[in-house]
Amino acid sequence: KDVIKSGGEWISSIDLECIAMAHPAIAEAAVIGIKHPKWDERPIVVAVKKPGQEVSKDELLKFYEGKIAKWWMPDDVVFVAELPHTATGKLSKLTLRQQFKDYRLDPR
Repeated sequence: KDVIKSGGEWISSIDLECIAMAHPAIAEAAVIGIKHPKWDERPIVVAVKKPGQEVSKDELLKFYEGKIAKWWMPDDVVFVAELPHTATGKLSKLTLRQQFKDYRLDPR
């Protein structure tokens, strides 16, 4: 699933991933939709930092400013050591969504 339905609008997770991976400190990133009580789903970024690089959640979110519509802005950034992949090396968003199924966002 490469789109996130938020408040009746569609957000492209691929576009958000491309922006995250354009950041010099990010090695790999995935964007998934997390259930939200008001908006149906909201995007979060799950990212892997490049070795020896540092970037904060706020710095990565600031990197999105001016590149996307305000309502596309991810609600959170979670840094992980690695992202799950399928046997063929493709990013496994299904696995990622299962790992984050109980993740709760601030219901703002």
